[in-house]
Parts: sequence; structure tokens; C-alpha cells
Amino acid sequence: MRVLSFNQLRSEKGIPYSRVHIGRLEGEGKFPVRFALAGGARIVWAEDEIDAWLEKCAASRKHSTPPERRTAQIV
Repeated sequence: MRVLSFNQLRSEKGIPYSRVHIGRLEGEGKFPVRFALAGGARIVWAEDEIDAWLEKCAASRKHSTPPERRTAQIV
């Protein structure tokens, strides 16, 4: 099993949340729960749980067509 640090959640998985917000989501059961390694010196998340959460988020979004892009007109 591969584990991810907080910094890796941001850099490798693109999760922009703060530590506090992730803690809130964990408490509400809306984000995978962290665990400690080396007697609590290092806090990590299981990568497979993070990947499953990301896939669930992507699957739950509304499948609609994106709005048309507006282009600037040169006068």
C-alpha cells in the first residue's frame, strides 16, 4: 500500500483543501481518514482510498455540457 502525505495530496492528487478543512470532512465521513505512522510522527492517507474518493467525486458531478466560451472581440 502506498501512502500520501498532506503535501502529496496537493501536489500529486490536486486536492487544494487546507488541513483544517480536510479534518472537517473526515469528521463528517466525507473524506478518507488519515492515520499515523512511526508512533504518530507522520500523518498519511492511503492512496487507494484517496483515489476511490476522487473517482466518487467525479462520478457524482452533473453531466452537463460546459457553457460556451466567450471570446473577446477585437474592435
